[in-house]
Amino acid sequence: MPVEAPYDDRLLHQRVVGGDESALGEVYDRLSSLIFGLSLRVTRDRVIAEDITQEVFLVFWERPLAYDPDRGTLRAWLATIAHRRAVDHVRAEERRKVSALGPRLFEREPVRLEDTVLAADEAKRVRQAVTSLPDGLRQAVELAYFGGRTYRQVGEELGVPEGTAKSRIRLALRRLADALAEEEV
Repeated sequence: MPVEAPYDDRLLHQRVVGGDESALGEVYDRLSSLIFGLSLRVTRDRVIAEDITQEVFLVFWERPLAYDPDRGTLRAWLATIAHRRAVDHVRAEERRKVSALGPRLFEREPVRLEDTVLAADEAKRVRQAVTSLPDGLRQAVELAYFGGRTYRQVGEELGVPEGTAKSRIRLALRRLADALAEEEV
């Protein structure tokens, strides 16, 4: 069961709702050190804690009706906003650090020259197998796999129904698989 706000919280809230800047100043004087301290404990950064403190009081000033004195104290409500913002900041900072380190976190071992040569040879054989396909099949598979087109787009570009485009792509892939299997690629 929520704790009702004391009379002075209700009075200050009503004054802020009415646009009384001095009431906001009183709330700030009374609770800013709490909000700042809480933000600082979570973020461990004075500048960020100052920004969060300012944001919290700005939220109260811009949307005072978001606070409901029947559900609790102004102190608890503002502290909850501050805590959430501070946690959000810490999480965002962690995501930023991980994304900045991401490529380095998953670096692969250096590629061996032998692997590079084998991959180039396989790529050459695949290209040769594709060029040996009949024109209709070759065009369909090139548009789909090298051009990134959908079945529908392949059909439109080749002037054939979508079903025909699908069939050509499947047949081309089957022929490529057979040809490359014979060469043990």
